Amino acid sequence: MQRAIASGVLIAGLTGFTALAPAAAAPVPGAVEHSAPGADLSLDPVGSHRTDIFDEGAAEIVVHYSARQQTLVVNAAAGTIRVLDSSDPAEPSELFELATGGIPSADGSTVPAGGTANSVDVREDGLAAVAVENPNKTDDGWVAFFDLSEDEPTALGAVRTGALPDSVVFSPDGAYAVVANEGEPAEDYSVDPEGTVGVIALPSTVEAPQQNAVRLAGFHAFEDDNLPEGVRVYGGREDAGTGDPEFPVSENLEPEYSAVIGSKAYVTLQEANAIAVVDLASAAVESLLPLGTQDLMNVPADVSNEDGSVNIANWPVETFFQPDTIKAVEIGGTEYLLTANEGDSRDWDAYSEELRVKDFGQDGVAPLCESVAEDFGMSVEELQADENLGRLTVTSAQGLAADGSCYEQIYGFGGRSFSILDTSGELVFNSEDEFEQITAEAAPEFFNSTNDESNFDNRSDDKGPEPEAVEVGRIGDRTFAFVGFERIGGIAVYDITRPAESEFVTYFNNRNFAVEDLSAGVADAGDSGPESVVFVPASELNTPAEGVAGMLIVGNEVTGSTTFYDVHSDLLAAEPSEPATPSEPADGSEGAPAEDDGEDAGAAPVPDDEAPSTVPGEKADSGSSDGADAAGDRPGALPRTGTDVGVIAGVGAVLAMIGAAAIWLARRSRG
Repeated sequence: MQRAIASGVLIAGLTGFTALAPAAAAPVPGAVEHSAPGADLSLDPVGSHRTDIFDEGAAEIVVHYSARQQTLVVNAAAGTIRVLDSSDPAEPSELFELATGGIPSADGSTVPAGGTANSVDVREDGLAAVAVENPNKTDDGWVAFFDLSEDEPTALGAVRTGALPDSVVFSPDGAYAVVANEGEPAEDYSVDPEGTVGVIALPSTVEAPQQNAVRLAGFHAFEDDNLPEGVRVYGGREDAGTGDPEFPVSENLEPEYSAVIGSKAYVTLQEANAIAVVDLASAAVESLLPLGTQDLMNVPADVSNEDGSVNIANWPVETFFQPDTIKAVEIGGTEYLLTANEGDSRDWDAYSEELRVKDFGQDGVAPLCESVAEDFGMSVEELQADENLGRLTVTSAQGLAADGSCYEQIYGFGGRSFSILDTSGELVFNSEDEFEQITAEAAPEFFNSTNDESNFDNRSDDKGPEPEAVEVGRIGDRTFAFVGFERIGGIAVYDITRPAESEFVTYFNNRNFAVEDLSAGVADAGDSGPESVVFVPASELNTPAEGVAGMLIVGNEVTGSTTFYDVHSDLLAAEPSEPATPSEPADGSEGAPAEDDGEDAGAAPVPDDEAPSTVPGEKADSGSSDGADAAGDRPGALPRTGTDVGVIAGVGAVLAMIGAAAIWLARRSRG
């Protein structure tokens, strides 16, 4: 498998990292572009609608209504949906807002003015659905419906759904709306509503459904001993000391985001590190798919914000994938799921699982087992130092030895990656450490920056770049994934036409890192905190320019901006590529592997008794059959571990660019 991540340049520069020239709308000064050699696709920001509202969710979920060339944007700050005229993406303009307050619901209630709009989707005929959270989030919410097919929008009514409806998506045929009712607890755990998945049968005409069209798929079937091993259930009211629930699993599972393909909905249960499979016809949860962990002894990461460098290294930690957004796609006759592995924890007033590695052994928390450090070649004291693992945020809910004496395994949050799964939950591809490698090359001075300040290494001790959003788009006979990073920002594009051999193509970050404090300079900051991404094919645009294969729309919650990109490519006129075939699962995960035919199987996990002892800055051999995954020698890997920031920003950037390109060419020549 070849995964090239060679160096690119900022747009105005021929070599090195030169800032972009200022532009009236987009891109912003300092925007970053970084591509693999020979990349045949690029992103060009052409326009942006800005609210200049900082970090209040003024631009979150976005969807596109092609029939009227409108873009719908969730404005959580106002609890409304902003509708933009995006017929000319270089000059998007606001048309109107959809307010849900006062809309009568089919159950006899009324959507209150204080409800929060969390999500939106629109059908081809103009039927729009808005997920509305109750002002008291633990009470049932609503889905409100609008008719956008005419010049003036019309509120059609609403239906009641479960607690905290966090996302709503239409099935591709428009027959159903699927609502992920997250059911988060109250801060004091006085109430913890059950999570459910709402399946709403929709009229074929543009009108609101009746209340009897709403069915809630719950998790009662997985109580007691029926929960699959690997699904995290923890930290409910019993752990918080506020009650003994009759249905602890159902209260614990919190649906986050849905994707629909065929007759099924696939719903992420982020904190539980699993996916629920829902049959739409019966509105029942058929199965739960545990996602396993990513072993940082095989897949390196930068785990400290106090090590003074980019230090993407191996550590004795396993991290839960915990995806947020999920999308579904069919490639070569096989259905796949794409997940953005952001990571999340339970951190409430009455119960929190979060602690740092240095907190083990402190304030009543059991210590680390000596074997964890010894097997790694360190003492516990060394391992818990801030420049090593001490700062990493991990969980206290898993890893404790059976006798409660010490933690025998460290578990962290988030894969810092995106994954491709088959519909049985088997891992086909995982981007592993590539996002940190890419951003270390593209913006070395702002590696793992947070999204409200421009800084260096701030998020390494948490979840790194935090992949939040994922989208799928087809261009010609090729299929691409677009992944948005919540913290450092930007969109990474991968060619996933052959899913098991998915390859990085390009990365674009329309952020002005010269703005240090985004709260004070949001108008000049560009884009930060991408929450959602939408691809619109050229066939659905008014008059795309030559070479424009589609439009990408990104909603940025921190900067309150909605930015429109031309997707440039000559692939529409290119020769057809080799057809995709069903792909093998990837390795390096604790999830159960699918059947292996022995061809191009990739790297196998290292058995526990053969795990290498690795020191910070080294990259472990992950067991590749040809040795290509050894330190600095994995296809596409960048030689960027333990490098001082000053060197990275100067001559080292140019040398790394040349070296990475040479590595890529050498790997290509080997086939």
